[in-house]
Amino acid sequence: MTRLTAFGSGWLALAALLSASPVHAQGADADLIKRGEYLVTAGDCAACHTKPGGKFLAGNYTLNTPIGAIKTPNLTPDEETGLGKWTYENFEQAFRHGIGDEGEYLYPAFPFGWYTKVSDEDTKAIFAFLKSVPAVKEKREESNIPFPFNIRTALVTWRTAFFTEGRFKPDPNASEEVNRGGYLVEGLGHCGMCHNERKLVGNTSLAGRFGGGVIDGWYAPNITPDGHQGIGAWSDEEVVTYLKTGTAPGNRPGVAAGPMRQTIEESLSKMTDSDLKAMVAYLRTIPAKQTYKEKDLQAFNQPGAPGADTYLTYCSSCHRPDGKGVEGAIPALAGNTSVQSAGPETVINVIIGGLAAQNGYAPMPAIGQEMTDQQIKEVTDYIRNSWGNKAPVVSETGVVATARDKIKTMLAGNAPCSTIDDETLKKSVAEATGGDVLKGLKPTDFVPVLSRVAPQVKAAAPQAGDAAVVNGLLAAFCQANRGQEETAPLGWSATIGSFGNVAYSQVKNPEKQADAGSDRPPASVTTPPKP
Repeated sequence: MTRLTAFGSGWLALAALLSASPVHAQGADADLIKRGEYLVTAGDCAACHTKPGGKFLAGNYTLNTPIGAIKTPNLTPDEETGLGKWTYENFEQAFRHGIGDEGEYLYPAFPFGWYTKVSDEDTKAIFAFLKSVPAVKEKREESNIPFPFNIRTALVTWRTAFFTEGRFKPDPNASEEVNRGGYLVEGLGHCGMCHNERKLVGNTSLAGRFGGGVIDGWYAPNITPDGHQGIGAWSDEEVVTYLKTGTAPGNRPGVAAGPMRQTIEESLSKMTDSDLKAMVAYLRTIPAKQTYKEKDLQAFNQPGAPGADTYLTYCSSCHRPDGKGVEGAIPALAGNTSVQSAGPETVINVIIGGLAAQNGYAPMPAIGQEMTDQQIKEVTDYIRNSWGNKAPVVSETGVVATARDKIKTMLAGNAPCSTIDDETLKKSVAEATGGDVLKGLKPTDFVPVLSRVAPQVKAAAPQAGDAAVVNGLLAAFCQANRGQEETAPLGWSATIGSFGNVAYSQVKNPEKQADAGSDRPPASVTTPPKP
């Protein structure tokens, strides 16, 4: 259930989903096209076929797979560079059999091993929708796949071992809801493409079904019903809420990050509640599995534990010394299933790159930019093995160095500023921060400026939601101060992190701080926003 889509793997993709409205072809069955649009959304198809800043479904997103970099094809109905000349038979062969229009084998990075289970009716609806979107002339760029992986005929070995063609077969002993969930999870959702332990093995019993594993530097967690490592301790409502919003309510804290967050925003959140409930019902039927053997690591439950000082210095003022966070504002780390996955990659990536505001939660600063690799390693182990948490320790510091080199975010200061997609919000932010209001703004002035600006933006764009307003203000602050990172008084990550915390407080509870004056001490990245 992470970012993996049609005609290309979802090793990791970052692009907008359904940002353009389809142009319905004359004479086409409008209901069929509408159904196809929902199915394309459920399959998260735009994720790998819309490059950053590119046209909807025009392809050329770069997929970094274990066998090289693959450029995805154009799925719009352009006759020269897209699917314009394709018949339904061409599409069906590619979609469900992994055979291109010229008879070539498609790489298993494209999940045809899952799509083979999609019904005839749904496959036709998907094709009808793809034929209805605006045609874009964009030639597919060359992939960078080294020898011998660039020899497609060699793929017959993989196909013989791991690919079995066939539609989804309902279990006669299961409920209609469970079978619907199985159809989605095993077919369009292709959840195992990220959550299986062995990715390229495909949709087979040999793939370590849903036990979790690394995908392009992030850890896709165990989603079997295991009570500690999987979703067994979550209620159905908590899992559905997580799939729809990226956060979990109740006593099973969790916040989606990386490709899963993108998939939730662009695909799962747009699905019906009944389909999400069906997917959860099906996952409950999968045998519970432990990805690693649990150990009681007492070294982390005593004074002076490795990483304890780092946690108290950088993390405890927001997440609290007991790891319980601030309800509704800062996610708890104690008992957090995502934190206790077999692999530490996601925790490390979030420490290094931070997180934008989401579903009521404050943005997290890229606090790892202020830490050494050793400190990140130790605090990761501490978080994953304190307050009753249990997870494997980081095997080597090199994992942190690799993540530091790869993770690029606005909050870390090593990626472009975010953009504001909502036009109303974009306009309201521009009007409220017009001129040089945010340019060169010092931390001592964050509160007085944001106490005026944040309520104004929120009032002008009420439909956007609090998280979008906070993220919009962060984007505006970045754009106003891009190029000033070296002179930021607290360092860039600390400065923009502090700005984000104050923005969150003013958006959520302006009445608590609106009367604060410019003599107020600057909010630091270790000061938690008020819930």
